[in-house]
Amino acid sequence: MSISLKRARAIFVKDYKEFSRNYALSIMLIFPIIIALIFKRAGASLPGASGFLFNSSFVLLTCFAQACLIAEEKERNTLRSLMMTPATTMDVLIGKSALVFVMSAVVLAISTLLFGYEPANIWAFVAVIILSIILYTAAGTICGLFSKTLLEASLSILPVAFIFMGAPWGAVLVKDYPVFKVLDYMPSSQLVHLLGLSNTGYTTGDVLKPLLINLAWTVILTVVSVILYQRRLKDE
Repeated sequence: MSISLKRARAIFVKDYKEFSRNYALSIMLIFPIIIALIFKRAGASLPGASGFLFNSSFVLLTCFAQACLIAEEKERNTLRSLMMTPATTMDVLIGKSALVFVMSAVVLAISTLLFGYEPANIWAFVAVIILSIILYTAAGTICGLFSKTLLEASLSILPVAFIFMGAPWGAVLVKDYPVFKVLDYMPSSQLVHLLGLSNTGYTTGDVLKPLLINLAWTVILTVVSVILYQRRLKDE
């Protein structure tokens, strides 16, 4: 499938202009920063603080913004119009995801600095953040495709918030309830494991396992989002 960077860039610019005029969405940019400042004041060593900061940011910013951008196109009946143009499926999805990716990366960088988090392995940290942004963008796309309005999009991310944000806490119960072991393989749980690595020492396996699991989740959700995008357009 061919990809036109010119068309993707045009969609990116269009979404940027619409997003900047939508204050309800734009205000979500400050939530991760507020959470970072609150945790910084409470103490950066607060148990689970870094995991909650990043996982909540991915849901409240990345997933929510992407879901709203897709739902807004559907609410205005312009999503199908995009497919009538020479732009391919990948042109549209990359163009609409690029804005969310840039916003998430910039806001998370600021939040990380304000919070004072220092990763044990900077390259593994950057890799897992990039994978997580793509993963939650795909999740947001799926939520947006099943929403007809911005209000529905806001509600559609609740399952994502409940499952992904709650997984690390549920995984703690594995000692008492082995069935919760599956929650340890959620991307949010693996992110917490990676964020919790000690600067004093860690093995290659400690780094590779979370990265590979998150990579698998990212590939699966991205493929599902592309397939659903094409099917939903045909159904409408």
